[in-house]
Amino acid sequence: MANAGGGDFCSGNLHNHKKQSDGLQSGNCRKNGMVEEAQEHGKPHFNHKLLAESFEEAPLHVLIFTYLNYGIGTLFGYLRDFLRYHGLEKRNAAIEREQQKDFVPLYQDFENFYKRNIYMRIRDNWNQPICSAPSAQFDLMERVSDDYNWTFRFTGRVIKDVINMGSYNFLGFAVKNNESMETVKDVLEAYGVGVASTRAEMGTLDKHKELEDLLAKFLNVEAAMVFGMGFATNAMNVPALVGKGCLILSDELNHASLVLGARLSGATIRTFKHNNMQNLEKLLRDAIIYGQPRVHRAWKKILILVEGIYSMEGSIVNLPQIVALKKKYKAYLYVDEAHSIGALGPTGRGVMDYFGMDPGDVDVRMGTFSKSFTATGGYLAGRKELVDYLRANSHSALYATSMSPPVAEQVIRVLKILMGLDGTTQGLQRIQQLAKNTRYFRQRLKEMGFITYGPDSSPVIPLLVYLPSKVAAFARHMLEKKIGVVVVGFPATTLAGARARFCMSASHTQEMLDTALEAINELGDLLYMKYSRQRKSVQPKLCDETSFELNS
Repeated sequence: MANAGGGDFCSGNLHNHKKQSDGLQSGNCRKNGMVEEAQEHGKPHFNHKLLAESFEEAPLHVLIFTYLNYGIGTLFGYLRDFLRYHGLEKRNAAIEREQQKDFVPLYQDFENFYKRNIYMRIRDNWNQPICSAPSAQFDLMERVSDDYNWTFRFTGRVIKDVINMGSYNFLGFAVKNNESMETVKDVLEAYGVGVASTRAEMGTLDKHKELEDLLAKFLNVEAAMVFGMGFATNAMNVPALVGKGCLILSDELNHASLVLGARLSGATIRTFKHNNMQNLEKLLRDAIIYGQPRVHRAWKKILILVEGIYSMEGSIVNLPQIVALKKKYKAYLYVDEAHSIGALGPTGRGVMDYFGMDPGDVDVRMGTFSKSFTATGGYLAGRKELVDYLRANSHSALYATSMSPPVAEQVIRVLKILMGLDGTTQGLQRIQQLAKNTRYFRQRLKEMGFITYGPDSSPVIPLLVYLPSKVAAFARHMLEKKIGVVVVGFPATTLAGARARFCMSASHTQEMLDTALEAINELGDLLYMKYSRQRKSVQPKLCDETSFELNS
């Protein structure tokens, strides 16, 4: 597959990057060269001022109290470990028998310190089982713990009509008894539940081919290939694209699946600061000038790994400038659109659609079906040569079970709705409603004085809580008000970056959002969570249609 510079992705026959070193050393690499290049081609570019404002830092006293909170928790943790060691307190964590301790330890005592003493105290906020479709409202199984969250028991009570503010049900397709789902039922009856084979053997069905052809048309690319698991789409296919002698430049906040895939590839990995184009350009320039360590040969390939929307930050990739850098330095670009496909752009085609860019500007386009499409699995898309290469070399194609036929039909159903092939404008209406809900919810949170991350268009909305004690209290109080939220803390975030993460959906009504906002506002006052120093005055009319124009 040829990139912008004419190289072949699959064979690795790139132009010698070191040929550019003379020009780079002579000062031709202007700091803002990629910005000017993007503007010259008429492409929109990311507003760095907006990005800075969307990542407001916490006041100093909040950070001090957060670290004090962890410090006090650590002291009490050591005290409790002392009591457990001497048998004065029951030890619930798994331990080794005495005769095993002389060998390699099975349980790392120090590494599990946080889990024993802090995580277990707030564990009731995770993995709560629901017993209905995860739509705008769901039913939640009530559970309690008699041993400080080490084990749980079901009370037999179901909490009805909990407002769902945490699922990645962006377009609201996670519903039951929908007439358009009859086709999924028909495929289930005709094909069964599973395939019981890999794509490379007996596991490729006509439904898979139909899905891939429709997906390629939706993404405006030459070809696409689908896989049964989104995580494995990254973890098992990055190693098929790069290997020893190649360089991966990875955003520091990339998902664990990208991180694992990069490590498994055997390529050299260097991370750049999140969405920081100056840092990325410096790494690209150094890679071309100095080549591989010790031998200083030119890299076989340089692959940039980024995401469309970052699931913990809610930020959108600075794609126009990354594409400009990629073209300037003859690198390759791999974009993970797990959270952006279906959720961004005037037609829901993701971050490329959002910025109005040529689909050919990205070499490898990846996405999942577990968010906007409310199914499972993932895809890779791009030029036909790339997809043909992956069919023969992808670990997922060779060893993993194929996508379930009813799941494939669910994705086909959603794609047809988004593309208007069902004869309705339902897909466009859902995309517009999601954009409207997103902007409304973000605007209200800012006006209340909360610190949130990400631009106004991102449907993933992190609300910074910081203190671990407040994380637990916030989630529990919200559930008492019949609002389900996702709270995230260390180690999924930085130590001082605990947060609640809201995900907008086209199925959220104005009444649902206002109910959630009222509860958030009340708890913000109760728990002193309104840390923002950029609070705006509340406007009397917050849902002005002109405020929700789609980014074109």
